[in-house]
Amino acid sequence: MRRNRDADWDAWPVADYLAENYRRLHPCDIAVIRHHAAVYRRHAPGSLDRTLELGAGPNLYPLMLAGAASRRVDALEPGAAGADYLRRQLDRGPDESWQPFYALCRSLVPTLPATLAEALRPVRVVPGTAADLVPGTYDLASMNFVAESVTEDVEEFAALCAAFVGAVRPGGRLIAAFMERMPSYRIGTGPVWPACPVDEADLRAVFAPRTTGLRIARVAKDLTLPEYGDTGILLLAAERPV
Repeated sequence: MRRNRDADWDAWPVADYLAENYRRLHPCDIAVIRHHAAVYRRHAPGSLDRTLELGAGPNLYPLMLAGAASRRVDALEPGAAGADYLRRQLDRGPDESWQPFYALCRSLVPTLPATLAEALRPVRVVPGTAADLVPGTYDLASMNFVAESVTEDVEEFAALCAAFVGAVRPGGRLIAAFMERMPSYRIGTGPVWPACPVDEADLRAVFAPRTTGLRIARVAKDLTLPEYGDTGILLLAAERPV
């Protein structure tokens, strides 16, 4: 059984990952963006003091959406490759391929700034892992395809989810997306990365005792993506109890 510490996240294949998943809008991206946008629409611009993207990686669309309401967005990223990509996007401007994602985000959350570069201004790249989180720091936390995609150990998966919940203040919001039943996987022709196949029952077992207003929705398997062995996507929204 491989755990998070057993993988070399500094060597995450950013270029292959983007090519396989994010160089165009896929149906699953649209579903995740619609789900998360519904939460951000409830918040006025600047009304969230500090928000978190846990395990940000090179996926920019959760960070775009956070720009609708957050004064500061911490993109917590343990891997050097992912952090370097994020810094380049912030320093030099986002890749053109992200513009259709932003157009969709802005159509769903009209309070977003006119440009993607403006929406990303609150983002700060923070090197670190879930173990570095200070409980109760954030007004909202987001996590996308992380806890289930970094370990084969179901107990470590649960611990990562618990740290995610604990990162927000009492009453803080949580939004997340998970690959459903995805086994350990390969990006491009690289090594196999550890994953923990989880389903809705697994999510409820972890989140129900720790949250209120738990809502989980399923998205059918996206056949436009490479075959990762998953059966779809699970979308989660909840709040930390007051």
